[in-house]
Amino acid sequence: MKKNALLIGLGLLIVLVFIGNAARFYHLNFVDQLSAILYDYRLQLTMPRTVDDRIVILDIDEKSLKEEGRWPWSRDRLALLMDKLFDQYGVAVVGFDVVFAEKDESSGLKVLQKIGQEQLKGDAQFQAALTQIRPQLEYDRLFADKIRNRNVVLGYYLTSQGSTHISGALPEPAFPAGTFRGRPIDFTTWDGYGANLPELQQAAASAGHFNPIVDFDGEVRRVPMLAEFGGAYYESLSLAMVRALLGKAELLPGFAEGEAKGYGGLEWLELDTAGGRLNIPVDVDVSTLVPYRGRQGSFRYISIADVLHDRVEISQLRDKIMLVGTTAPGLLDMRATPVAEVYPGVEIHANMISGILDQNLKERPAYMIGAEVVWLLLIGTALSFLLPQLSPVKAILVSAFMFAITLGLSLLVWHHGNLLLTVANSVVMIALLFALDMSYGYFVESRTKRQITGLFGQYVPSELVEEMAEHPESVSMEGESREMTILFSDVRGFTSISEGLDPKELTLLMNEFLTPLSRVVYKYRGTIDKYMGDCIMAFWGAPLPDAAHARNAILAGIEMQATLKALQPHFKERGWPEIHVGVGINTGRVSVGNMGSEVRVAYTVMGDAVNLASRLEGITKQYGVGIIVGENTRNTVTDFTYRELDHVRVKGKDKPVAIYEPIGLSTEVGKALQDEIKLFHEVRRLYLRKDWEQAELQLMNLQRMSPDTALYGIYAERVAYFRKNPPAADWDGVFVFQTK
Repeated sequence: MKKNALLIGLGLLIVLVFIGNAARFYHLNFVDQLSAILYDYRLQLTMPRTVDDRIVILDIDEKSLKEEGRWPWSRDRLALLMDKLFDQYGVAVVGFDVVFAEKDESSGLKVLQKIGQEQLKGDAQFQAALTQIRPQLEYDRLFADKIRNRNVVLGYYLTSQGSTHISGALPEPAFPAGTFRGRPIDFTTWDGYGANLPELQQAAASAGHFNPIVDFDGEVRRVPMLAEFGGAYYESLSLAMVRALLGKAELLPGFAEGEAKGYGGLEWLELDTAGGRLNIPVDVDVSTLVPYRGRQGSFRYISIADVLHDRVEISQLRDKIMLVGTTAPGLLDMRATPVAEVYPGVEIHANMISGILDQNLKERPAYMIGAEVVWLLLIGTALSFLLPQLSPVKAILVSAFMFAITLGLSLLVWHHGNLLLTVANSVVMIALLFALDMSYGYFVESRTKRQITGLFGQYVPSELVEEMAEHPESVSMEGESREMTILFSDVRGFTSISEGLDPKELTLLMNEFLTPLSRVVYKYRGTIDKYMGDCIMAFWGAPLPDAAHARNAILAGIEMQATLKALQPHFKERGWPEIHVGVGINTGRVSVGNMGSEVRVAYTVMGDAVNLASRLEGITKQYGVGIIVGENTRNTVTDFTYRELDHVRVKGKDKPVAIYEPIGLSTEVGKALQDEIKLFHEVRRLYLRKDWEQAELQLMNLQRMSPDTALYGIYAERVAYFRKNPPAADWDGVFVFQTK
């Protein structure tokens, strides 16, 4: 178990990710795409593929367009159609999947009226004839008269995406504004509409919108049963037609018991009819899944031309639900659906009507989210612990079994309970857990990477380990001499800090600041040699060559100081003291490789350059600076601005060395700071010439410019001392340190 702890932990993390997606804390787009694909296959697999004889589609087809002319037709023809459908054929209800938004002026009445007002204004015979024929030429009024007091449901469309286009008249809303106030229902909201002429809308029994919900892939899987516009709630064409069919059945909202909850608080709509109640389940956006019966042709199509010319048997239409729509390619009412890439839009409404009447609507109630979360937790946890213990063959069999159980369960509740249990999260999770187990076994167990990781995993960042694993020939464990850069970082006053904390708190503190500083070293491709209590020793240039080793070390040192500064508020919240570190950096030729004894070896560096880096770190406090670099480092990295601090002779070294404070990239250092540094360098020249008076004067200027810079105070004390105690004639300006 311990051996596979990492693999198990990663597996459980994957499980948590998919549980979060199932619980709708966030959305994983690729899972949504797979969910749509699986839903489509499931739908196609279980469609009844039978024809519903209750519903007939009156098709504005190519045949009708050829016989009656191009659409739109004059409304006297539609008035005739209404008489034939209701008086001759005795249909139950007629719904229009078209909108009559513009006046019909095809009769020529407007032209005749203009003639009567101008050329034949005084012609009594013409005026009398015009008055007599006017009723037959007012096609909109004629059509309105023919749908009045009949079960006719008009269609209209709603617009969104900022379109405020408004035309025609909307019907009375299914629910007035304020009905759902206080309930967090996620209605599909629209900004405009294209509706029917007021004269027609007033005459019709009702009207419904024919807007579907188009998913991310362009397919229609759902229809909004209610849509919000202007605060009121309007029903769909299919719902309006069912209500008209059932004698204007009362529409009631269905909420889960107790408080408003579930999918936005609304879980179903109810139709209260004489024969009982019909339930229409709705999703989070008050939409319902379209219960497709099959591909195009699941409903009988009859050409309108055949009805207009009495070529249809009365028995074929008696008591039928009629939908007027089009399959003519030129009229552009084709949709992409799960059952066909090109599908008549009118047949979507027919499927909805059929599903409502049969009470064959799939639903995903609120508790199905919880069921999916529990299922993910069960199978995910089981696989996370089980797969690492199995051979590849057994892992394949177990994963396949989980796939089969998941898919079988979803089909079972779909078929017998009309419930939608989405399986995309489960399918992808199982696949990822299996892939993780196989990948882990293949890559982590590979011999080369295992050796490289064992040798260098504690020293260098993971990306360098991977690079070394890919090119093991570039790595040498034997001792060799290289030009490298070494960094030492040490906490100031650590003894007093450690005395003020108990061991547990001290350990936490160490981890809290060593971890982010180590990450900085890794960020700049450095190798951590060792931790010495509160000290970090790192180097650049090995085990992989690094042409920018000195530059990367300086960047790491600067970012370490910035990182530590950002941590101070956190330390303060924990009741810990402020932590300050000194950083010493030096570049030079050193010996690098596996060093030690027969009992224990370590990959490390040795040499004078290493010792000097340690000494430089030790004197940072003496100059009140965070970082000191040696002369070789400064000469190697020339695109930085430095402040020359001093020439010193450190303990154990006879030769004096120049020391510098790196300020930052020259392109990023402002002019004011550049001028301040130049002035300090002038002070250094005055100091070395023993011009104490001028040096003191310029130091006063510097202290006024930057009173918090401790370095200026240090030099002011030196100048004051030398004014009273002049140095010897052979004084070379080198400051000698007697301690480390």
